[in-house]
Amino acid sequence: MPTTPPQISPVEEQDKYLHDALGIVKAQAFQMKRALDKNKLMDALKNASAMLAELRTSLLSPKSYYELYMAISDELRHLELYLVDEFQKGSKVPDLYELVQYAGNIVPRLYLLITVGLVYIKTDTAMRRNLLKDLVEMCRGVQHPLRGLFLRNYLLQCTRNVLPDAPDTDAECPEGTVKDSIDFVLMNFAEMNKLWVRMQHQGHSRDRRNREKEREELRILVGTNLVRLSQLESVTLDKYQKSVLPGILEQVVSCRDAIAQEYLMECIIQVFPDEFHIQTLNPFLKSCAELEAGVNVKNIVICLMERLAAFSQRSDTMGAQETSMLKEVQLFEVFSNQVSSIIANRQYLPPEDMVALQVALINLALKCYPDKIEYIDNVMLSSVEVFQRLGIEHLESHSSVAKELLKLLKIPLDNYNNLLVVLKLKHYAGLMQHLDYFGRKSLSIYILNNALENETVIPTAEEAEQAFTLLSTLVSDDKNDHPVGDIDMEELTEEQCLLARFIHQMKSTVPDDQFLILTAARKILSTGGPLRIKYTLPPLVFQAYQLAFKYKELKDEKWEKKCTKIFQFCHQTITALVKAELAELPLRLFLQGALAIDQIGFENHETVAYEFMSQAFSLYEDEISDSKAQLAAITLIVGTLEQISCFSEENSDPLRSQCALAASKLLKKPDQCRGVATCSHLFWSGRSLANNGEEARDGKKVVECLKRGIRTAKQCMDVCVQVQLFVELLNHYVYFFEKGNDQVDVDVLNQLIAKIRSELANLEKSDEEAQVAKHFSNTLAHLELRMESPDSDREAYKGLSLLSLADDDKSDSKKVEAK
Repeated sequence: MPTTPPQISPVEEQDKYLHDALGIVKAQAFQMKRALDKNKLMDALKNASAMLAELRTSLLSPKSYYELYMAISDELRHLELYLVDEFQKGSKVPDLYELVQYAGNIVPRLYLLITVGLVYIKTDTAMRRNLLKDLVEMCRGVQHPLRGLFLRNYLLQCTRNVLPDAPDTDAECPEGTVKDSIDFVLMNFAEMNKLWVRMQHQGHSRDRRNREKEREELRILVGTNLVRLSQLESVTLDKYQKSVLPGILEQVVSCRDAIAQEYLMECIIQVFPDEFHIQTLNPFLKSCAELEAGVNVKNIVICLMERLAAFSQRSDTMGAQETSMLKEVQLFEVFSNQVSSIIANRQYLPPEDMVALQVALINLALKCYPDKIEYIDNVMLSSVEVFQRLGIEHLESHSSVAKELLKLLKIPLDNYNNLLVVLKLKHYAGLMQHLDYFGRKSLSIYILNNALENETVIPTAEEAEQAFTLLSTLVSDDKNDHPVGDIDMEELTEEQCLLARFIHQMKSTVPDDQFLILTAARKILSTGGPLRIKYTLPPLVFQAYQLAFKYKELKDEKWEKKCTKIFQFCHQTITALVKAELAELPLRLFLQGALAIDQIGFENHETVAYEFMSQAFSLYEDEISDSKAQLAAITLIVGTLEQISCFSEENSDPLRSQCALAASKLLKKPDQCRGVATCSHLFWSGRSLANNGEEARDGKKVVECLKRGIRTAKQCMDVCVQVQLFVELLNHYVYFFEKGNDQVDVDVLNQLIAKIRSELANLEKSDEEAQVAKHFSNTLAHLELRMESPDSDREAYKGLSLLSLADDDKSDSKKVEAK
């Protein structure tokens, strides 16, 4: 049986066809050059015709055909140079132009005609106009798309340096004017575009993708025509407006091919000057609205916007004519109207492309008209109208439309870096509502970070309300909009801390306006729920405290009444935190308020301060149950009360007694001991109006508290803890001893030191024991230093017995008397 020949791949097949064709071209070219060397022109033309006949093939792909075309073009250059040289020598071949027309096939004939015609133009410029018109007309004889494209490209390449470029002042000039060049190139362009478009409709539908790819590779051949037009120096703005652009746009729109339209519109933008585009915006953009559905009009319009925006930004370096041109042509209005028309007429345009056009409009407005914020607002209004017309309410944050919308909303922030400017945009908040919850939340965080980084100050209550409207997803949850699911507490904390920082930037230089800001902010923030208000209300309270101090500095006629009103505001705000089942935070805020009231000293401040202290006590008694938290709270209350000097004895005495009582009722004995010891300082250093603001000196009450502490310490079952408490109490005794409390003498100190020494000796060695021993040693060392210090009253320390722990093993006792 005969064997089946092996199959070869399409690529290998193309390589074979190309190799064979190039072999023939090489052989015929060699013969042509040999004939030229012998001045046998007719033989050379026959060889050239045979070589050019290879371009009649239909077997090659566009890529392979291009390689063959380039090889033949290079060889034809030798023929052209020979003919030019012969003509310059004076040789006359008057019938050569007619002679080559007798070539057997039309493709070789036209290539030879173009080559010979170029020689005639170079040697006799008077024939230029007629020859150019004749050549471009005769090229219509080849209607095969691939062959025709490359033939006309050869015509364009050969004539690029001989196109007439003189102003058309003399229409009868035989050499031709720029008008003849425009007509020549436009005709060639129209025919090439038709051939290029026709490629799409040849072959089977299953090869459509492959044909599109091939067409993309050949598009530069068509675009070269536009490059030639742009290179003509005599193509003025008037010529461009009246002849060039209308001719191009007519061909682009009428071809009804998406690939051709998109490429050629972009090509127009790239090859012609910015000044031409500015003066022809309306016809160009109107043509964009008439393009096929498959054309990405968005990219075309955005490309033109970006180019003209860049041109506008170079206005500082431009001449008066360009600057005047920019002022005459209102770029934003023209683009805005045409973009609206494109969106209205192209209902199939994807929503993300519609938004992308609005993004480009905003960028244009910011670059060309940075001071006209109303332009940005107009874009946002039109964007809202687009979404309303499309019936889009809440875009999913991961969708391409939402991403474009986020980009649009971030542009004003990034450009101005000032939230106050964004707040002036009437339609910003409305446009933001078309994002879903997560999209609005993401943008809110972006807005916050921008405001914090740029330290944007919000100076009025109205602007504060507007800002919170934008940040609504962080301020509170919309039950109808917030997705169901577990709340990420770490994420919530981070967001609310950002919001809390932002609240501190809501401040006015006018105190009364500042109070309005705080009032408006509390009204909005109070809706945030217990998870949020614990972060957002405290900044308002501290802002209010600062405002009260500012009123004190100004001291106008009503400053005291204003301060009273401020602390009423604070009381209500802190109470809101209490209602949210918070305890420790409101307690601290009440105590801080009592300190502020005491320092400001406005009318009736003692009553207000007492109310704040009593509220703190109520929180302690009703809400705080954890033993550690109770001890920390009573310590804070004592520390605060000790600093306040505005209370009369009538008010301070029950407060001190209440502290001592609360400390004695602590659950754990060590906490009781430490609590009552802390309360002892209220009776020695706590200030009150009864003592004219001087420190209290009730030594008896001090010692009663400390003795109660010793009794409580003895009740502890853990001996190590007991000794630790004794050491802490010793430090309290030493403090009052050094402050001159006559109820604390050397005998009391000696007894406590001996007690600690004996108990410490019985403890087992451990880390806890070592820590207690170190604490005790430090206390003794302090006493020893005081005894030896020349600045201290050495007589007061006479009889004080100290024993270094390092000497415990050497002796049972050692007496050190003050010198």
